[in-house]
Amino acid sequence: MLRRLCVLTLACSPALMWGASKEIMELQRDVALLQDQVKQLQQSQDKQLSAITELVRQALDTANRANTSIAVMQSSFQDSVKNEKNDVVAPVVGLSTRMDSMSNDFRTVQQAVGDLTSAVQKLQAQLTDVGNAVKVLQPPAAPPPGTGPAGATSSGPTISATDLYNNAKGDYTGGKLDIALQEYSDYLKYYGNTDLAPNAQFFIGVIHYSQSNYDQALNDFDAVTEKYQDNNKTPDALYYKGLTLLKMTRRTDAYQEFKEVMQRFPQSSAAPQACTKIKDLGYHCPATGAPSRKKK
Repeated sequence: MLRRLCVLTLACSPALMWGASKEIMELQRDVALLQDQVKQLQQSQDKQLSAITELVRQALDTANRANTSIAVMQSSFQDSVKNEKNDVVAPVVGLSTRMDSMSNDFRTVQQAVGDLTSAVQKLQAQLTDVGNAVKVLQPPAAPPPGTGPAGATSSGPTISATDLYNNAKGDYTGGKLDIALQEYSDYLKYYGNTDLAPNAQFFIGVIHYSQSNYDQALNDFDAVTEKYQDNNKTPDALYYKGLTLLKMTRRTDAYQEFKEVMQRFPQSSAAPQACTKIKDLGYHCPATGAPSRKKK
């Protein structure tokens, strides 16, 4: 049995050795193939990595060139802005300074002109007062020989009331204000109790107003309303008094005069004009009742 077993073992050993050698060879072949594939994969990865590296390098170069270009452009822009600032801003600042200086000069001149105008108006008013005083102090002219009783003087008018008033009205319409002023004054002197006396007093005030003699004009318009009650020139006198106060920059007082025209004489021809002035002063002007302040 032992001999048979040994013979059988020897007979089977070459077959086993051959089978094992064949599997090893196949395994070696597979390993070689795998190594070759790994080598090819490594070569492919190296090529791809090299290409990626080149692309990254190119991108970096492009970015560096772009940064350089941007830096150059920024520097150029800053230089341009600086030059523009020097060329434009400085002259504008100088012009603005000159404009401010000129504005101050204009305000000074305007104030000086205003002061001069006020002084001239006061001087004109004083001259008018002096002229009126001189007229009052002048002695009456001697009557012609043989006129009236011996040693007596005549102080009566030499012209009728109608002719004197018409002459004054014609000279006023024709622009001869000084002559008209004297004729209206004569009318009040000789015919101060007639129906046209308020008209004469009113036109005296209008002439003084047109001559910028505002203080005297105020007295004239007050005389219309105080000396002559219920006359047809009272609304016009109140309206012109308001205009005179406006010229004297007394706006509140002027408003009161215009309001009185609206309240006392709403149907007069002066009422619409007074309403317009009230609106110009910033007040409402209702058809009836006292005007009320505008709401801001």
